[in-house]
Amino acid sequence: MTLQYLLDTNIVSEPLRPKPRHGVLRKILDYEDEIAIPAIVWHELRYGAARLPESRRRTVISRYLNDVVRATMPILDYDEIAAEWHAAERARLAARGETPPFADGQIAAIAQVHDLTLVTFNDADFKRFDGLRIEVWR
Repeated sequence: MTLQYLLDTNIVSEPLRPKPRHGVLRKILDYEDEIAIPAIVWHELRYGAARLPESRRRTVISRYLNDVVRATMPILDYDEIAAEWHAAERARLAARGETPPFADGQIAAIAQVHDLTLVTFNDADFKRFDGLRIEVWR
């Protein structure tokens, strides 16, 4: 299969919630060969785990990140092409008085240059990016 979806941090971390949304878990399994994550999301996940004190929770999260996420989801880089798209979008949005978070722009750029649909719970954060396909999994 080919990649179709780029997952935002809130989707990737859903299985770790005390009561994860079953629909999201099902879609992650259904599309397991079609999903990737951006390097920015990998950073956010690893940073979040590293900030936790040594504990059972931190161990569980680290195992999930290494044994599930890293082992099954390609991590896509923010490269020169993504940076070019992101710069153009930042300039376009700045001219309209909008300044989305830099990391959101990086994530959007990776999705756009790889022709992937971005999957997130925070679709409002990404709607302003031109031409970006977005899905909200429930």
